[in-house]
Amino acid sequence: MFSLEDLLGQQQGTQAVDQISQQVGAQPSLVNSAIQMALPMILNQMANNASSPQGAESLNNALERDHAGGGILDNLGGLGSLIFGGGQQQSVPKQADAGGILGHIFGGNQSQVTQQVSQQSGLGIGQVAQILMFLAPIVMGYLGKQKQENNLDAGGLQSMLGQQQQQIQQAPQGSFIERMLDQDGDGSAMDDIASMAFKYMTNK
Repeated sequence: MFSLEDLLGQQQGTQAVDQISQQVGAQPSLVNSAIQMALPMILNQMANNASSPQGAESLNNALERDHAGGGILDNLGGLGSLIFGGGQQQSVPKQADAGGILGHIFGGNQSQVTQQVSQQSGLGIGQVAQILMFLAPIVMGYLGKQKQENNLDAGGLQSMLGQQQQQIQQAPQGSFIERMLDQDGDGSAMDDIASMAFKYMTNK
């Protein structure tokens, strides 16, 4: 239901899946399955976060500041090096700061999301962590592009995400996603997705 092809269009979506597959060292079909589990979780939680006026305004400001026009979508081939470049997180540009984006979206639930997608997809924790780190800036780029093309303000973003959330919750896996994200996270920095991803890369 929610794939990168749905989000970005067939050509760009396929390019993104191939790029992510190369980075994590897994078959595109497995990576695509993991993406189709993780992407609704990201969008659903973003809709929750933007359901208040303050949350919607915060998202709107972040898109204007760091993701205007979704320019990062024009450089999907170089996204991996932007996110993981040299392992130096402090040098990552804001539009590719996947760890920061995921922290804002999921808070202390990051490790639960990674574990659930890993269990459901059969991919390792470290591989799923990397997939999520790719998806975070792609989703923000997508929202930045939608904001520009449709002239969306905070209320418009809130409405668009709310409509997507309805579609997610009406899908067969919708109740599972809601239950999973309702769990309380421990907020431990050692469990966050960026730590998992970089640890996986260094141990490859």
